[in-house]
Amino acid sequence: MRHLLNARPERGLRIMRTWTAHDSEHVRRLATEGSRAYLPWARRVPWLLAHPRATRSILDATYRDPAEYVRRSVANHLNDLSRVDPSVVTEAAAAWAGDPDATTPWLLRHGLRTLIKRADPTALALVGFTGDRLHVGRPRIPADVVPWSGDLTFTAVVTNDGETDATVAIDYSIGFRRANGSVSAKTFKLGSRHIAAGGSTVVTKTHSFRPITTRTYYPGAHSVTVQANGVLSPPREFVLGRAPADEDGDDDARRERRALQGTPGPRRQQGATS
Repeated sequence: MRHLLNARPERGLRIMRTWTAHDSEHVRRLATEGSRAYLPWARRVPWLLAHPRATRSILDATYRDPAEYVRRSVANHLNDLSRVDPSVVTEAAAAWAGDPDATTPWLLRHGLRTLIKRADPTALALVGFTGDRLHVGRPRIPADVVPWSGDLTFTAVVTNDGETDATVAIDYSIGFRRANGSVSAKTFKLGSRHIAAGGSTVVTKTHSFRPITTRTYYPGAHSVTVQANGVLSPPREFVLGRAPADEDGDDDARRERRALQGTPGPRRQQGATS
């Protein structure tokens, strides 16, 4: 389908719209998934990025699909579009919120997740989050160094300085050190809280730094930030300790350390072979 969409995008979408009424949930999902702007592992279709409203009719036909398998694809499709044109996302979400079924609230929360993390006011209101006078204190941690494969435990205080109660989406971000010494932030969900006017709530989280296959950790400076409805706390810096292999003289670790420090490795004697 991606080849057809690249060659004849309007014709391809006309065909895919007919699939939204198919008896098979797999065919209906092919319509929503195959037309995603940022379909993972798939060929990009630049036309879809230039025309983010072009798939709206496919989504309108499937957001209340009886199959959760299809509805999840619709939510991911909507979230993709937040990277292209947030107004397209909030327009669709507002229309669906006005004509929902029992599954629509979940779909909206999942499809608007990126805009919620960005504190988009329309997205926050659509999923019921309120509170425009929030304050998030700097996270507190028990130690400045997290051992390799250890855990980071932090707490933060979220205060509602407004005159009405607030329903708040709370997330946190870890600023991960990269191989070249730069920092890349990744946001994780913490949950939601109801905070009375003038009140506060304390959030606590333990984040594991045990090795995983989907992320490579690098020792050195990191940071943690907490946000409530997109209102950010000051960052709290900490250091991720080195792996035991580093201390044992592992060759790969030494080469990585030299690259980060900008120092050359040992000269190889002339005529030496590897």
